[in-house]
Amino acid sequence: MMESSQSEMNILSNGKSHNLVDDVGMPMKTMLEEDQFDDPEGGLENEGFLPSADGKKPIRFTDFEGKTSFGMSVFNLGNAIMGSGILGLAYAMANTGILLFLFLLTAVAALSSYSIHLLLKSSGIVGIRAYEQLGNRAFGTPGKMAAGIAITLQNIGAMSSYLYIVKSELPLVIQAFLKADPNSDLWYLNGNYLVIMVSASVILPLALMKQLGYLGYTSGFSLSCMVFFLTAVIYKKFQIPCPFEEFSHNSTAAHHSLNVSSHALIHEDSHDDSHCTPRMFTMNSQTAYTIPILAFAFVCHPEVLPIYTELRNPTQKKMQKVSNLSILVMYTMYFLAALFGYLTFYDNVEPELLHTYSRIDPYDTLILCVRVAVLTAVTLTVPIVLFPVRRAIQQMIFPTKSFNWLRHISIALVLLTFINMLVIFAPNILGIFGIIGATSAPCLIFIFPAVFYIRIVPKEDEPMTSTPKILAACFAALGVSFMVMSLSFIIIDWTTGGGLAAGAH
Repeated sequence: MMESSQSEMNILSNGKSHNLVDDVGMPMKTMLEEDQFDDPEGGLENEGFLPSADGKKPIRFTDFEGKTSFGMSVFNLGNAIMGSGILGLAYAMANTGILLFLFLLTAVAALSSYSIHLLLKSSGIVGIRAYEQLGNRAFGTPGKMAAGIAITLQNIGAMSSYLYIVKSELPLVIQAFLKADPNSDLWYLNGNYLVIMVSASVILPLALMKQLGYLGYTSGFSLSCMVFFLTAVIYKKFQIPCPFEEFSHNSTAAHHSLNVSSHALIHEDSHDDSHCTPRMFTMNSQTAYTIPILAFAFVCHPEVLPIYTELRNPTQKKMQKVSNLSILVMYTMYFLAALFGYLTFYDNVEPELLHTYSRIDPYDTLILCVRVAVLTAVTLTVPIVLFPVRRAIQQMIFPTKSFNWLRHISIALVLLTFINMLVIFAPNILGIFGIIGATSAPCLIFIFPAVFYIRIVPKEDEPMTSTPKILAACFAALGVSFMVMSLSFIIIDWTTGGGLAAGAH
């Protein structure tokens, strides 16, 4: 609706906002023509998931009437933030200490909120709610291509890691529930078959939705699964003694006689009371590797503007509240999961928290249910992450085409097929995506929002010597530092034969 937002409606081609009183003599048609001249795609395919009303005229972002509620938008953005990296945060805390971890997590949450603020402000100035089109407005075609490629690589890497978790974890969960022989050739214990079935039956139908707002319910359910995971972690803290007793695998009969009270348990002689004392501050060889994990803990920026577009009665202030609330909820869940996971196992926590519980009892029913919940949450996150990739591909290949269901479905099918092939035939590709993530994530979180802001905000409003632009420039420099540091850590880890998991997603 043209009258929905006075500040966004009144945009001229030079990117400056004027008072309507001053332009009262200017025909609205002229304003729209100037805006479309500056954005020749005219809001067709570059508006991603936006429907065309009747095909008679292009629909601008400021014309589109969002229908997604505030709560559903929080669910969608929270689900975009929440990744499988929450399973590794207890290990990160073990290598930083509680206070250093809290400081780093708080700093990253604040920086992510500021980054979203830059995106939203840039979007409000030019009346565009598409990451790629902000790049186009700031730097032309190179800016659009850079943003599109970064989003594509980042999110394909994330989806590959999610489906790899499904491939590796789902057979183990089924095997534990059915008490099946781990060496059997049963089809339902084959991870390759299972990942294809999950992709076809769950992910693909959700990915074919026309708008992100429709995924609010599945996002809410996904977050509920992670709340269940968090509740179980807190509960187990008060059930598992320290030093804990480790499950004995000396007898294969233990796999078939599943009476928890009669499990053969052995104490680890290496434990003593010093291993059961929390550390407030720790520095060791693994501390540096936790910084990239925490730095990328709130990656959701490709999804921010599409969610903004579909928000009911959208304003910059309202979307900032959606973002801040989503980040706050994820911040709380991240910290509690890390804290109670660490206080359960202390220095013995593994990089993947649920694997540590398996050392105590691999057949614990609660932990098996938690595994199912985590797998569900990871699976339901894939469609959310797929939307910006499809949008980026449409921006780069079909920038002037109107919405088409065949193209919409085909891109989703090709993407899921490609990702399934990667997961099945080239699982080691995830290591390469670690490097890609270390490159694209800092661009999407730090560098692009800052440089787009500097280029888009008119110098007449904010000169380069103004405080906001100086802060944005420092923010971009911080992103470059993160990128160099993350790449250095991964290269060092590869050369030393380690296994760094780069990125919270």
